[in-house]
Amino acid sequence: MQTVVVISKDIVLNNAIGSSLKSSYQSVIFSNMPSALDYIYNSVPDLIVVNVLKDDPFTINALNDLKTDPMFHQLPVLAILPDHFNLSNWGSLLIEDFIWRADFENDFLLRVNLCIMRSRRIVEINPLTRLPGNISINRELQERIDRKQAFAFGYADLDSFKPFNDRYGFSRGDEVIKITGRLILNIVKSKQPHGSFIGHVGGDDFVFIIDSALVEEAATEIIEAFDSIIPTFYDPEDAAQGFIKSFDRKGKASTFPIMSISMGITETRSRSFSHYGEVTELAAEMKKYAKQFPGSCFRSDKRTEQEFNPKVEKGKNSHTGPKNRSSS
Repeated sequence: MQTVVVISKDIVLNNAIGSSLKSSYQSVIFSNMPSALDYIYNSVPDLIVVNVLKDDPFTINALNDLKTDPMFHQLPVLAILPDHFNLSNWGSLLIEDFIWRADFENDFLLRVNLCIMRSRRIVEINPLTRLPGNISINRELQERIDRKQAFAFGYADLDSFKPFNDRYGFSRGDEVIKITGRLILNIVKSKQPHGSFIGHVGGDDFVFIIDSALVEEAATEIIEAFDSIIPTFYDPEDAAQGFIKSFDRKGKASTFPIMSISMGITETRSRSFSHYGEVTELAAEMKKYAKQFPGSCFRSDKRTEQEFNPKVEKGKNSHTGPKNRSSS
């Protein structure tokens, strides 16, 4: 259950807040800011609700100090303002939303829900590509698994990205990441406008969910589009020669080819899954396998439950290994 920290000296208001929240949230109520801060620093809540009084600058200043801390600047704050609060001071109050005290009964729970939902969306979005991040990816996978929905899961990352980043700098590297995310998004959504999903794990790692019948066609188009556009991010002489000079992870000078994209694909129609981690682990295995081949390619895991785990059916001991599909 999500936790809401309430900071208020008004006993009547505190009782009303506790009553409003009890069915959906765990509320922890404090009458002063120091006690609340001790709790917040040890157990970060999902929302802070603060009853702002005209004659209590200490609470406002302490709250602003908390919000300027990089560890807590994303923590949403909902303020309950006295009915005659001067909104010209709005800029000095670091909050996400507010309600007037007179509107508490009608608006409070709605504003709490909106604050938490809005905050969750912001936290879950990758700031560079604006694509859903790990939390959203894992939840999306698990929900589909729980619904026993058939789907294909693709896991992609870039080859020779680090040398490119070292050679040209993180700014140009960020542009490559953004264009890759946009490219995957546009192609997957063009294939399946509804019911597909695209996420950014972080760095140069992306995932997508699409209907099994469309996944290899989408992967092929992603590769073709990537290979077509990526040379334009290199200086002309580097693009012409097909490689750059940089240093490997051990600091040794070496040459590296133009970036390529490798993808691993797994599908739920060939076997059952109970946890999202099983899906991502298999896709990562196939991606690692794809990286053994030169250039951009994908590899699909076509193994059935029995082929993947021979012990499922007693007496059989065959393991055919991955049945691969590729594009290069």
